[in-house]
Amino acid sequence: MKKILLIATGGTIASKTTKTGLAPALTAEDLLSCVPEIREVCSVEEVQPFNVDSTNVYSRHWLEIERIVEKNYNQFDGFVVTHGTDTMAYTAAALSYLMQNIAKPVVLTGSQKSAYLRDTDARKNLFDAFSFASDDRAFGVNLVFDGAVILGTRAKKTRTRSYNAFQSIDYPDVAIMREGKPFYYLNEPKPETPRFYHAMDDNIFVLKMFPGLSPEIFGYLSEKCDGLVIESFGAGGLPDYDNDEFFMRLKAFLNKGKTVVCTTQVEREGSALDKYEVGRKLLSCGNVLEAKSMTTEATVAKLMWALAEAKNGADVKECFEMPVRHDIY
Repeated sequence: MKKILLIATGGTIASKTTKTGLAPALTAEDLLSCVPEIREVCSVEEVQPFNVDSTNVYSRHWLEIERIVEKNYNQFDGFVVTHGTDTMAYTAAALSYLMQNIAKPVVLTGSQKSAYLRDTDARKNLFDAFSFASDDRAFGVNLVFDGAVILGTRAKKTRTRSYNAFQSIDYPDVAIMREGKPFYYLNEPKPETPRFYHAMDDNIFVLKMFPGLSPEIFGYLSEKCDGLVIESFGAGGLPDYDNDEFFMRLKAFLNKGKTVVCTTQVEREGSALDKYEVGRKLLSCGNVLEAKSMTTEATVAKLMWALAEAKNGADVKECFEMPVRHDIY
């Protein structure tokens, strides 16, 4: 039997009703007791680094999960991370950059209803996650939810209540779980040399454009952050409002050595800055990076990773534009 490590972090799957609303309360051992069939699939050990609502999860927690996987990488065949759904796509993307070329599976899962309830999706998601983590062909960071196996760099939460809460954006699912077995859509050779990273620069900002936004925001942000993700309209670009102030402010931001990545508010098909005049004008401002087909979650996590690598002498542009687990094309 495969040996799998459960890393329990909280979320709805581990929640109970309290006077102030749902809050994480179930332990890793409690979760496993809800699905005793898991122990017929694999041998399981568990660890609980924290037990929080995923709204409270950020880079510190991502690095803690990475450290646990790295420390135990040679002792286990795979890893299952139970996690709240609200920020699970961010965590899946972040772990994809922190743990590259891993030949073992790191599987994130959770649920829309607590495992404590009788009517819940938690038990199926847990069983599927451990089944996938135990499969010989599984590797890398993936998210398993409602039968879908999604690349960590491609996952997005698209529903707040329904069981099919996550979708793979602009890329096929890795597999679908059928009666506890994965039916693969993607078959790829396993990588051979894992590389673990230990830093994220979370001093970034995501600026969602809206009609009439003042360009003065760039002056404020230039003093507050190392990197900026601009969620622009459509294929991408900045408005000029007949005065070019957006572009002048952006150039001043870039001249301070800051990094700018342009993405789109549109969920699918990505940005194309070279298509329209407003996009080409943005590119002419300087070293503006383009997220293209990346999700916002992956864009944010990859920028944090690239900025941290830059402090070690790496080039931000080179790091950001390097494909990782089919995140950008």
